[in-house]
Amino acid sequence: MLAEKKERVILGIDPGTAIMGYGVILEKGSKMELITLGIVRMDHLDDHFLKLQRIFEKTMVLIETYKPDALAIEAPFYGKNIQVMLKLGRAQGIAMAAALSKEIPVSEYAPRKIKQSITGKGTATKEQVAAMLQRLLNFKETPEFLDATDGLAVAVCHSFQRIATAGGKSKSYSGWEAFVSDNKKRVK
Repeated sequence: MLAEKKERVILGIDPGTAIMGYGVILEKGSKMELITLGIVRMDHLDDHFLKLQRIFEKTMVLIETYKPDALAIEAPFYGKNIQVMLKLGRAQGIAMAAALSKEIPVSEYAPRKIKQSITGKGTATKEQVAAMLQRLLNFKETPEFLDATDGLAVAVCHSFQRIATAGGKSKSYSGWEAFVSDNKKRVK
């Protein structure tokens, strides 16, 4: 069996056609460090295909800059407006295509799963997720847009999946308190 890398860089993306959020973390064993987070604005562009081009180009720049070992992306949520779903699916697909073109593995997570892994509650607000990420990764800056912390949350969620299943052992928690009591060294 191949030995797993002790370190890996994870790029997380919250796809959108107005604003795409992203976060990059460095995973060292069971510890994580924030590398960067930010947004790509496209709300000034009228043409949907120009927006898709911008998503692809920016994702490629992130890949070339940070050389991620994995891309984690938020799955589109189910909505009533099929046109919005179609556009979000295209945005997600374009970001995935950028990663796949560089042979970077892609993982997809539902919004509820991401919130659950970060806060212990699948119905947490964007603000609650951002606050928990600030504590977990020890950063003070509050991003201008919560889309940035949403992208970061996807990367952290992906890291938690590997940590939770390392060595074939999987553990689920009933809430944040149970997680903290089992992981005192990981929480600052």
